[in-house]
This record gives sequence, structure tokens and C-alpha cells, in this order.
Amino acid sequence: MKRYLLFAGLFVALVFLTTLQPSNSETVYAQAEATAVPETMAGEEQAVPVEIPFLKEWMSSAHANTEAEAFNHWNDDDPAVVPTACAKCHSTSGYRDFLGVDGSDPGIVDVDVPVGETITCIACHNEATLTKDSVVMPSGAELTGLGREARCMECHQGRESTVSVNEALAEVGVDEDTVSEDIGFLNIHYFAAAATKYGTLAKGGYEYPDKSYDAKFAHVDGYETCIGCHDSHTLQVKVEDCASCHEDVVKVEDLRNVRMEGSRVDYDGDGNTDEGIYYELTGLQEQLYAALQAYADMVAGTPIVYEPHSYPYFFVDTNANGDVDEGEAAFPNKYNAWTPRLLKAAYNYQTSMKDPGAFAHGGKYIIQLLYDSIEDLNMALDQQMDLSALHRIDAGHFAGSREAFRHWDDEGRVPGSCSKCHSAGGLPLYLEEGVSISQPIANGFQCTTCHDDLQEFTRYPVDTVEFPSGAVISSEEPNMNLCMTCHQGRESTVSVDALINGLDDDSVGEQLRFLNVHYFAAGATRYGTEAKGAYEYAGKEYVGFFKHANVNSCTDCHDAHSLEVKWEGCIECHEEAVNREDLFDIRYTLVDYDGDGKKTEGVYYEIQALREKLYTAIQEYASNEVGTAIVYDETRYPYYFVDTNENGQADMDEVNYGNRYNSWTPRLLRAAYNYQYATKDPGAFTHNGQYVLQILYDSLEDLGANIDNLTRPVTPTQ
Repeated sequence: MKRYLLFAGLFVALVFLTTLQPSNSETVYAQAEATAVPETMAGEEQAVPVEIPFLKEWMSSAHANTEAEAFNHWNDDDPAVVPTACAKCHSTSGYRDFLGVDGSDPGIVDVDVPVGETITCIACHNEATLTKDSVVMPSGAELTGLGREARCMECHQGRESTVSVNEALAEVGVDEDTVSEDIGFLNIHYFAAAATKYGTLAKGGYEYPDKSYDAKFAHVDGYETCIGCHDSHTLQVKVEDCASCHEDVVKVEDLRNVRMEGSRVDYDGDGNTDEGIYYELTGLQEQLYAALQAYADMVAGTPIVYEPHSYPYFFVDTNANGDVDEGEAAFPNKYNAWTPRLLKAAYNYQTSMKDPGAFAHGGKYIIQLLYDSIEDLNMALDQQMDLSALHRIDAGHFAGSREAFRHWDDEGRVPGSCSKCHSAGGLPLYLEEGVSISQPIANGFQCTTCHDDLQEFTRYPVDTVEFPSGAVISSEEPNMNLCMTCHQGRESTVSVDALINGLDDDSVGEQLRFLNVHYFAAGATRYGTEAKGAYEYAGKEYVGFFKHANVNSCTDCHDAHSLEVKWEGCIECHEEAVNREDLFDIRYTLVDYDGDGKKTEGVYYEIQALREKLYTAIQEYASNEVGTAIVYDETRYPYYFVDTNENGQADMDEVNYGNRYNSWTPRLLRAAYNYQYATKDPGAFTHNGQYVLQILYDSLEDLGANIDNLTRPVTPTQ
């Protein structure tokens, strides 16, 4: 009778599960067997066998592995139960208890679960998971709008975070390099793929203060979730799908060789930028392990070794030979000389090791954790690890940890006024619809940001570009038009004039505020007076488009993905340039613009000298004419601040928004705008050096500075 009830109960459960399956899933069906009833069931109603959807697939998965440590760890305990702290992810009953589908309160496991369970159908398919689309990570951060992958992320999130590491160390209360017996190793736990994937949004790794980290790793559409890349029943990676874009991928191991164009940086410093991100990670892991051992030996005073298969993973290296010898990887020999600095780095090392798919889930986040851990350990080492060849982040378009993409994390959306250039989907939308609306926060650009076809990798066609001044410009190079859609700045002569219209040049206007041209307005610089990106003074003539020999498109001079200057190509004409730094020495007219008597120094240095003179003139005007001293910090918005102690330096307590400069006159605003313009286009000397020299000269002249020994460019170089 018990056997009958078991089959009947299973059948009812499977009929219920059928309603939860997506429309393309197999159908559960019952089929009576025309076989004799077993003797033991004689006289009883015959059981109806059922075919369970995806049963074979599930049985091949780790979720069904009855021999796995994950489901047998507690077998020898007394009592033999999976405790509430572990049951959510190590039993079906515990997961259902956590969801509240067993009638208990959701969000907590109320009772221990007897050993012997795995993760079965009804763990993931029930009335609670139908609507579940959010997860609270160990850091306390709630990730929302997840959809079906929330089921996976509830367990594959780890068990520790930046927050818990900080809390544990705060409770101990010792300085960074003090050994304390009260510090124990904190283990993130296994397969914390969600923590890797969501990066700083989840804070699963230990994130160092004053550092910024990548957020959610965004893959292509359709492959941005756990179940987009993994079969939800076998758990295997859908390798055949990967091969549609990654042509050399045949088996799962081939994914280790994947390297995207947006990651052409040598992270581990071995000189190889073609190897897969997996190998960049392993290279950094090796270097962090060496740094951990050096620190443990020299600072903590107790050598350390790591064994990934033995809890608690870090052990005392009793013979100090650097290897895990027989008998060392045992719990009684667990490492016991932890300092806060050592714990943080060891935690990040473990975080990188316990997600074997980290290179695909969020490799750049892990790279940052590893790099920062080495850097932090170095602070206490006499013989430091060499970081000079290592890289922490990508080029600008793909530098997901930079302010350009992280600025809106607290808001959760990139507003329409910024999304065109600071989100992954804003530019395509703008090019298609001609409007910008708010977009999801981005982790840098994606292939689809610039490419309209991911097979041929053609770029979006752009015929014309409208600049902030209202000028509509059409380059003969379509690629340049695409770049200039963003690299054009956000202000112009027109917007500055509109703000100061009708005001006396030297009178402070309460309605005046600093206008920021924004960053890397190379397109505006290149087109000079045609775009009017800088402030052009009335009655003055300015050069237009700078035609640079036969290299006129942005991508003629810059690699489209790394954004690095193709300086090797410069050597063909500029024989003096034998490396990238030599570009600063290029000179195309023998005129002493800055009055230092050097007619052969690079245009870069001419511009820098005039910038310095202009900054001095700005400060003198602000102090002498306005009566409120001013300082500038190019890294802190809104860049200009009140010099409260009048020492001419931007002190730490001065560079904050509350102390922003607020005594603007039209004359001061014009000059400050041009100073910022020349500062925020670091390549201005080659984009259109004469245009920038002109606006710096005119700003000096307008402020009444001494320009007797300066020379203003008057004609463009052909």
C-alpha cells in the first residue's frame, strides 16, 4: 500500500509540475502497463507509472548526485540531519521551507532536514518560484528583476561578502598587520557564480575601500542569465550555443580560450593578450598566492599553504617549504596567524578559486579583486611584488569599474540625459529613434553598442552628427561620425553665451554656474570652429577641421577596441617617434607659442605651458577682481572650488560639492571653461593643437594677463 501511495503522490506532484513547465517542455503523461500486478500487491489497485519530464537530464546533474559530499556531509552527525544553516541549498525540503511553500514563513529555514535528500523537481518548480524574481545576497543587497534565474541565485550566491568580512574584523578591532587569535578564515563557499556575475552590486568578493569595481557582467542577448548559458536540468554549459559566436569552441574546455576584443589588456603581465581570460585569472592567482605566502612568512610570522579540497583550506606550512605536505592539510593544523590584511587577501583568493567558471561569469570583477589583494599585501612587504606589468581594468569603453559607468549605481538607472554615451543600449536607441531615454546601468559597452551585425561586425551607419553648438557636421568617414556621436562634448560657445547673455563681464552673477564641456570631446576639437566646442571670443578667427595627412578617421589613429593610439603608424612620417611617449615631442610648425624660447618642443608642451599660465591668470583674477580665491581639481566635480585658506592649492577639505566655486563673472567663466576644455581632451595636441592654442591665448588676453611674449596661431596647418 505504501508503494501505491508513493506513486500516487508522485503522480499528483508531477501533474502540478506540468502546469509550471514552459510551453516548449515535454508533457507529463500516465500510461497503464499491461503487466501482471506483483504478488505483493495482489488485491491492491495497480500503480500508474509516469514519465517525469527531463528526468534523465536531471539524473545526470550534480543536483541529483546522491554520492556527492554536498548531500552526505552530515551523514555521520548525531542526529544525522542537514542543519537549518545549510538545508536551504543542500536539500529539497530546506529550499521549500525557505520559500515558504511548506506553509512556514518565507525567508528562513525553520527546521533541520533529515539526510538523504538531493535537489529534486519540486525544489525549483512550485508556486513560490513561479513569481520569484529577486534575491537578497549575503551582503544584504537585494537584486531584483531577475526572472527565472532567481531560483539558481538563491543558492549560488556564496555565504560571505565585503560586509561580513568587515564586520568580523571590526569586532576583533586590531590594526591591519596585527596577528589575532580571534580572527578565523571566512569561506565564501562553493560555486558562488551569482556573486561573481553581479560584481559590486552583490559585493561577494572583498572590495577594498576607495576602489571601484565592475558590476553585472553583461553578455549578449539571450545569454545573460544562469539558464541562458546552462541547461536548467543537466546544469551543463550550452557549448553548442557558444560556438555560434566563438568559432573555436567545440567542447566546454575550449571556453577557457575565449578572449573578446573588449579585453585586450594584459592583466597578469605575462605579455600575452591573446590567451583566454581563464589563463589571465590563473596567472593572477599564482601571483596572489605568492604574495600571500610572502606576507605570512615575513609579516604574520607563520608560513601558510593552501589546499582547495581540505577545509578550512589554509594551513600552517610546518616545514616552510611552500608546498602542502602529507599531514599538513588537516583541521588541527589550520592556519592560526591571521591578520586583517592577510584575511582579506586570502578571502579573495578563495573567492576566485571556488567559482571555476569565474572567467565567464565575471572575470573582470575577479581580476580586480586579485589585483587589489596583491597591491594591499604589498603595502606591508619590504620586497614587494612587481605590479608594473599587470593591469586592473580595460580601456575606457569597457572599463566597467570606472565612474563613467558606475556613477548611477545608487539610482539603478542611467538617466536619458546621459544614457546615449554611458550605457550599453543608449547609443543604438539614439541612432534608431533619435531620442535618449533612461537605460539600465551598464558594465561598459557591449558589441551591440557599436555593431549592428554580430556576424559581420559592421558598425551602425551614421551620416551626420549634431554638435552641442547646433552645428551639423558630416565626416567623409562613417566610423568617425559614429565616434563623434559621443565624443563631442556637451557645451559650446553657444551655451556659454546663452548663460552669460546681458551680464557685465566683471560682475558676479548669482545665476551663473560652471559649465562643463564634459570629457574627451575629441570630435569638437578636431573640427575646431566648425563645431565651436570651446569658447570662441567675439571678433576672433579660429581654425577649423584639422586634416592630418592621410589619417583622418578616429579609428585610423586609435584601435577601435583598446582605444590605444596606433603610434607605430606615426613613425612613417614622424621619424623622431620611436615609442608612444615620443608623440608628445612631435612638432609641425616652428613657432614659439608659449614664449619659452623653444621652437622645437612638441606641441603638447606648448599647450601645457599655456594651460599653466591660464590657471595662474584665473586664480589671480578670482582673488584680485572677484575677491573669492579659486582652486581647480580635475578629478572632482564640479572641478572649481573656493580656496578657503587662499594657499593656491586644492586641499582635501576644499574639493567637495558643498564648497563649489560660486562667485562667477562672465569673464572668469569663459576662461575657466576653456581651461577645462583643454584639460579634458588629453589628445588635443594632436587632434587640433592650433585650435586649442588659440582658445588658451584668447582666454589669457581676455583676463588681462601678460601676453607680450606669446604667439597666437592664425592659420591652420595643411
